[in-house]
Amino acid sequence: MDLTSHPAGAMTCAEDRPFSSFRSRTESEVIWVSVSPTLSIFDRPLLQDLAKRTTVAQWQYVQEVDESCSIQRVLVMLHDYLKHRHQPVHLMGHGISGAIALLYTRRHPERVKSLTLFAVAEQPAVTWHANYYIQRHLMPCTQSCVLATVVKQLFKGQRPYPPGYLIQALQKDLEQSPLLHSLCQIETLPQGGVEVPLMVCGAEDDVVAHSTALADWQDWLQPRDRLWSCKTGGHFFHYFHPHLVGRQVSLFWRSLSQLQLAQPS
Repeated sequence: MDLTSHPAGAMTCAEDRPFSSFRSRTESEVIWVSVSPTLSIFDRPLLQDLAKRTTVAQWQYVQEVDESCSIQRVLVMLHDYLKHRHQPVHLMGHGISGAIALLYTRRHPERVKSLTLFAVAEQPAVTWHANYYIQRHLMPCTQSCVLATVVKQLFKGQRPYPPGYLIQALQKDLEQSPLLHSLCQIETLPQGGVEVPLMVCGAEDDVVAHSTALADWQDWLQPRDRLWSCKTGGHFFHYFHPHLVGRQVSLFWRSLSQLQLAQPS
């Protein structure tokens, strides 16, 4: 088990920040991509569950104030990290971070052993940020008022933290997101599958990557791929059901190992 964080972007550090006191000398088999540092706390329960089974690390992009940011810049920096690894990795990500992992896998499939996406719609740019800007058009009120509504939608009435804290976290994530969504334009990203094994996970009650948006992935899946939905949990279902989600991901990885063993040498 090696659950570590790798800060990146403008705040690149030479040392890893460990989540736990245990540090393995072997390379991590699983890399969790995070470009939403203020929301990464909701990834922690699942990462800790997966770390019981394999070595896990988190690559995190942190944007400085007034720094220009783009998806292409993030993809280049992610590659700068992964290109030094000796073996392909299981790449994972939630929401916009999952979309980044998806775009990277399409560009560098040789670096990725498998890709697992959480709450990523078939149109990868359909994130909670896009949902927020659409509601800003529909609701003639302040940003805080709209974000309060978005909090209720994303967490389905559950309150893992005080509403004020969640509103501030979403507000900061809006400022740091590499997507170019705005009140004037909702961005789109290329749709499609990947060359490597793919697992897409979601929740039936997610208002962002809803059931229809997840079902549209069927057009791009190969027989080895997997589409799985959790019944509850909203947009952050992996936070509320880490053991259930972790088991499904582990079963996916195990199926890939069995498939590889079954192939003739």
